[in-house]
Amino acid sequence: MKQGVFITLEGNDGAGKTTVCMGLKKELEARGYSVIYTREPGGSKIAEEIRNILLSDENENMDPRTEALLFAASRRQHLVDIVLPALQEKKIVLCDRFVDSSLAYQGYAREIGIPEIWDINQFAIHDCMPQKTIFLKVSMETGQKRMNQRGEKNRLDNEQSDFHQKVRQGYETLIQMYPDRICVIDAEPEPEVVLQSVLHEVLKVIQSYE
Repeated sequence: MKQGVFITLEGNDGAGKTTVCMGLKKELEARGYSVIYTREPGGSKIAEEIRNILLSDENENMDPRTEALLFAASRRQHLVDIVLPALQEKKIVLCDRFVDSSLAYQGYAREIGIPEIWDINQFAIHDCMPQKTIFLKVSMETGQKRMNQRGEKNRLDNEQSDFHQKVRQGYETLIQMYPDRICVIDAEPEPEVVLQSVLHEVLKVIQSYE
């Protein structure tokens, strides 16, 4: 690898991001690549502590701007601890959620504004953006069904359906804004079918840096 490759996966809750990330890591390692999987919010000690605050049901009255700032703080620590060192070692980084989540959830659904959330996160990420973002697209019904099967839900999972609909609309806006970076994958089929579709797109990105 000439340089590290940063791939992020996005989607509404229940889209199957974690399942795809883990399968993708296995497929890439079988091909001889050095890969790390990580997630947001969290991924490192301090970032995980912030995650616990963000997702706890006990904090249901959290102010939206506080929420946005905490996500950005967790993101910064995660970058410094995990992502940037791995990229410097020319590894492939697969991240379950990144800045697009904040733009969709806090910028659009919380109605703070996508430009405002972008500014907050520019301070946090200092121009470190993924080469490619895979958006796993599922219907609201499929996402809800998968969330119910998953069992335990966090504070954001428990938001009303209109909030999750706004998140979906936020992502659609981002897809239109960044068509070259964001690749949309139909995540309705069986997991193995979705994985192969994602793998095809990710390999194209990786091979361009070899």
